Amino acid sequence: MKVEIWSDVVCPWCYIGKRRFEAALARFAHAEDVELVWRSFELDPTAGPSDAQQGSYVARLAKKYGSSSEQAQGMIDTMTAAAAEEGLDFRFDLARPGNTFDAHRLLHLAKEHGLQDTLKERLDRATFTEGSPASDHEALRSLALEVGLPQERVEAVLGSDEFAADVRADEDQAHAYGISGVPFFVIEGKYGISGAQPADTVLQALEQAWSERSPLTLVTPAGGAAPGCEGDSCAV
Repeated sequence: MKVEIWSDVVCPWCYIGKRRFEAALARFAHAEDVELVWRSFELDPTAGPSDAQQGSYVARLAKKYGSSSEQAQGMIDTMTAAAAEEGLDFRFDLARPGNTFDAHRLLHLAKEHGLQDTLKERLDRATFTEGSPASDHEALRSLALEVGLPQERVEAVLGSDEFAADVRADEDQAHAYGISGVPFFVIEGKYGISGAQPADTVLQALEQAWSERSPLTLVTPAGGAAPGCEGDSCAV
């Protein structure tokens, strides 16, 4: 069963949603049959480099939502508390957001090497706990190598536009689904979960999707089975 998650590495609720999904998956009886794919979603495709971002996280949040500093701090406190409940240590005082396009391209590279979830976890932790600059190539290179991606491939991706089309394809699919915010979970291309829902809600959706999977229907003609091969033997 395929689960696709649209997410961004500078989205705090995406990291919280990741933990809640993992908690649900740990209780799902068919967890080993789940194929997890992380899909690209840029919260702000126009964002500049991390070192060009102005002001504190509180100030940027207040500006984005047209709220007061006190209201923005309240939002941060809520997210920090929710993260702590999932075992995450959010440090918004260290966070250095920026353009995430290259991070998403590296996540596509990681998918080719079976390390996508590992890199996604590392990027999220670097952003929200360690204050790593989200757009900085040196920081991204270090994190990608740390999880085991081949250096020559990491260098090739960061030095080119490789996987750019894949990122855009993910974002086009999100638009087609009507996804306007993340995290957003799509199960079997049919069932959608919007936002960082509680683990119980995610588990219920996984179980429903599994129970409604269509079994194989045989359409053998009335005359019986036709000749075929099985293993290394063939009917004559």
